[in-house]
Amino acid sequence: MSDSLAQRIAQERDEIIALTQALLRVPTLNPPGAHYRDICEDIARRLEPRGFTVQMIRAEGAPGDSDAYPRWNMLARREGTRPGDCLHFNSHIDVVEVGHGWTRDPFGAELEGDRIYGRGACDMKGGLAASIIAVEAFLEEHPDFAGAIEISATGDEESGGYGGVAHLAREGWFNPARVQHVIIPEPLGKDRICLGHRGGWWAEIETKGEIAHGSMPFLGDCAVRHMGAVLDAFERDLFPALAARRTEMPVIPDGARNSTMNINAIHGGQPEEPEGSTALPVHCVPDSCRITVDRRFLIEEGVEAVEAEMRGLLEGLKAERPRFDYDLREINRVLPSMTAPEAPVVTTLEAAIAETLGGPAQHVASPGSYDQKHIDRIGRLKNCVAYGPGILELAHKPDEWIGVTDMLDSARVMARVMQKLLLPG
Repeated sequence: MSDSLAQRIAQERDEIIALTQALLRVPTLNPPGAHYRDICEDIARRLEPRGFTVQMIRAEGAPGDSDAYPRWNMLARREGTRPGDCLHFNSHIDVVEVGHGWTRDPFGAELEGDRIYGRGACDMKGGLAASIIAVEAFLEEHPDFAGAIEISATGDEESGGYGGVAHLAREGWFNPARVQHVIIPEPLGKDRICLGHRGGWWAEIETKGEIAHGSMPFLGDCAVRHMGAVLDAFERDLFPALAARRTEMPVIPDGARNSTMNINAIHGGQPEEPEGSTALPVHCVPDSCRITVDRRFLIEEGVEAVEAEMRGLLEGLKAERPRFDYDLREINRVLPSMTAPEAPVVTTLEAAIAETLGGPAQHVASPGSYDQKHIDRIGRLKNCVAYGPGILELAHKPDEWIGVTDMLDSARVMARVMQKLLLPG
């Protein structure tokens, strides 16, 4: 990297703080999908004076899209002075619920020392800010670059990305004929290149029973007890089997190199009374109990085997347990994604990290999926990775934060990547 470009980025400390704080103060909560248009317009107003052509793209008909909460996305493109590759930086704008345990205003964007606190600071508005600062500094230093630079701000990644990157991919925005390299600034660490992610299979299991008076439960059939048998089978058979499987993908943290499953929710019997109610429960045997499961599987397993394993467990219970009956409904599935280590965006990032930070880059894979899956599967663009500042374990936690120095270091790496890809020769 030229000394002048490095100096430009170093001088942007106050600017990257201000930009990150501005992004954090827009409460783009998902659900419900609030303020997407507001934050997209804020970013557009910043990029248009810098020569970008901006398009606002609504994912009409996508899950969650409505007149009350439209799924807006922004895509900005600046053409170079001569032909060349297009480098695209994609960041999601939505953030998860605040949750409990915060000691700071989740949308106050408080700066303390080197840290900026707020919901979405780490995941991933800090990465978005770093990419914008990197692009701006590069354009000031090299206005005569080749090819094109794109920046997108997309919605709904936290709920699967179907109102964001999936929609853009279906509409052809990630066609390899128009975009050749994609970097997603997710918080995997400034010296790590994330090549992909595990797969996900989400399902609802319902056990069935027969309603009866609670004083005579022998006249009914308790669906909650049947679900207890399911949970017992999970503990006895399924969880030990998952713990014994391990992937060759470099998934972090280490525990995520095994297959995992989380039980997201359980509901059985009558609905809970609203807060403040003093009503007593009615006396009924529950005829239904439902759980939702979040099964993260390895690239070596295959989604069909995951579903078959679950169905086999339930069928085994049906064969051995009187009156046991169930429904299994798949909610969603995401196949694993893995970019080749020799892909151009990977080798370019490797060199940029080594030259900028003075040490080798580490290849990792994400425990959860992110929008690479849509760029890969729908867009058919394989030259895509996640690279950005932040500590993955802070994502979705109370008092989430991003380090200013880490953002500046990542911006320097991104700027060096642009030099290598868009300044041939």
